[in-house]
Amino acid sequence: MSLPTFTKIVSLSNTEISEAIIETENQLFKLRFKKATRQNFKPHEIKKAKRHLAQLKTLLTLRLENIKQKDKHLIAK
Repeated sequence: MSLPTFTKIVSLSNTEISEAIIETENQLFKLRFKKATRQNFKPHEIKKAKRHLAQLKTLLTLRLENIKQKDKHLIAK
């Protein structure tokens, strides 16, 4: 699994980002489960999944904050 560049993540819609968050959380759970049961896995995959999850959540949070700010400006006018 290679990390997608941030420009590719930015081009996703909010629903696609939400779906990617769920998918990445499931992948991270599976990797942690493999680690706990001492199955074969690549340790660097955990780091990649955590980083990807953080990027997705950060972008979604920023977009939601922008929407809230736009709504506040419309209400204030």
